[in-house]
Amino acid sequence: MKINPINVQAINTYNKQARPVKNAETPKTFADHIEISSKAKEMQASSTYANEREERVKQIKEDINSGNYKVDAKKVAEDMLKFYRG
Repeated sequence: MKINPINVQAINTYNKQARPVKNAETPKTFADHIEISSKAKEMQASSTYANEREERVKQIKEDINSGNYKVDAKKVAEDMLKFYRG
């Protein structure tokens, strides 16, 4: 007995459906924009953190180079415990 395929093209109807085509419109451009508040600008101008850190790093480098830098093992251990417990 021979079976002929009847209406095989109707099996995959999803491929035959018309897909909506987007019109070639002018692309919209979006740009990031940032605003810094006046309070933040004041804080940035009055911040001495960068200067203090620079001085501290300079002092540590001098101590290391001269051989006078001492590590407080107890302080290191306490900080490690805080980090891993906390």
